[in-house]
Amino acid sequence: MAFKTVYSDPLSRSIFKKFVVMLCSLLTSLYLLHCLMDRCSSMPTPVKASSQVVGIFATELQDLKSLRRKRLLKKWTTESKARLSYESTDDTKRISEESRFDDIDTGQVLYEPGPQVDRVSENRELSRDILLSLDDTVSSKRLSHRFTVKTGSTGKLSPLGEGRKELPQALIIGVKKGGTRALLEFLRVHPDLRAVGAEPHFFDRNYENGLEWYRELMPKTLEGQITMEKTPSYFVTREAPARISAMSRDTKLIVVVRDPITRAISDYTQTLSKNPDIPTFESLIFKNRTTGLIDTSWSAIQIGIYAKHLDNWLQYFPMGQILFVSGESLISDPAGELGRVQDFLGLKRIITDKHFYFNQTKGFSCLKKAEASNKPHCLGKTKGRTHPNIHPEVVQRLRDFYRPFNRKFYQMTGRMFGWHD
Repeated sequence: MAFKTVYSDPLSRSIFKKFVVMLCSLLTSLYLLHCLMDRCSSMPTPVKASSQVVGIFATELQDLKSLRRKRLLKKWTTESKARLSYESTDDTKRISEESRFDDIDTGQVLYEPGPQVDRVSENRELSRDILLSLDDTVSSKRLSHRFTVKTGSTGKLSPLGEGRKELPQALIIGVKKGGTRALLEFLRVHPDLRAVGAEPHFFDRNYENGLEWYRELMPKTLEGQITMEKTPSYFVTREAPARISAMSRDTKLIVVVRDPITRAISDYTQTLSKNPDIPTFESLIFKNRTTGLIDTSWSAIQIGIYAKHLDNWLQYFPMGQILFVSGESLISDPAGELGRVQDFLGLKRIITDKHFYFNQTKGFSCLKKAEASNKPHCLGKTKGRTHPNIHPEVVQRLRDFYRPFNRKFYQMTGRMFGWHD
């Protein structure tokens, strides 16, 4: 009855309706708030892996990467050794026809340096073109060449241990049978220098493989160490200076030179040991024995015309970036020559007299302790071969032939080598 009485009054009925509406709104809001809080409390939270799980996963991943690297390194070592061990059996054909001189018809070679200024400008443009083409070559091989890896300008992590593979900052570019192997083995004793044992022949025979392929041949180095390689045929390869300059104009170059007559006989002796049926030394050096004209197309003779080859290098590198080492002094005073080389490379003079002893049997100096060894080390049996006897008149004819070129070479280098002049 009370409810009916209240509800029958218009004012009370209006107030009651408003109260009911407000109550329903409040209850609805409370219900929605409850649902929202319950949903938020039941949402899944990010699951953080334990440090043990992360460690196991990282270890497994590292093991897989290490296994893959070891497999690639094994494959690279097998294939690259087979490739780098290749050596032509006919050394007389190692210099291309393009590197022969235009004036060999008379049997003499005229030294004509030519204008320097115009050629320097032209060669710089050629170096840039080579660099661009080399970049294109590297890019085209990244998906196909088995040795290519992605790497930055400072090299790549070595597959084994610490260090990086760097492009060489120094090269021994020549000359063949001048003493390059001895110099390289001596330098490898230095802790701040790492060098390739085999001759890569990149800038003469394998240039099309690209810089990344070349970098893969280099040993790993730590910060502050120098990477080096030696290929003696670079010095007489016409294209080598431009190609090396395209890689880096700051590359330091070392040339080991020797009396060109002794060098030629040693060159012939090496070829003779591989092919006993070749003609005599005397018959190879002359175009015509009667006239006494020297055949400068024979590589054993042509390599010894040092001034001619040096002129080609000076179009791309200043003389201050080239060091000339005496092959004779490398035998008689190895510590003295190594001191000059270490200074040139910016290395501390660590290799001294205490590292050498003279081997009477072989006739040259050997290391008391080789790289990573406590045993004495001499160059192999292929070094120090007994030379055939050459007739004195032939030697004198060669001496007359080389004399003007030797003197020009002394003038260019600022050093007297004293080759019977």
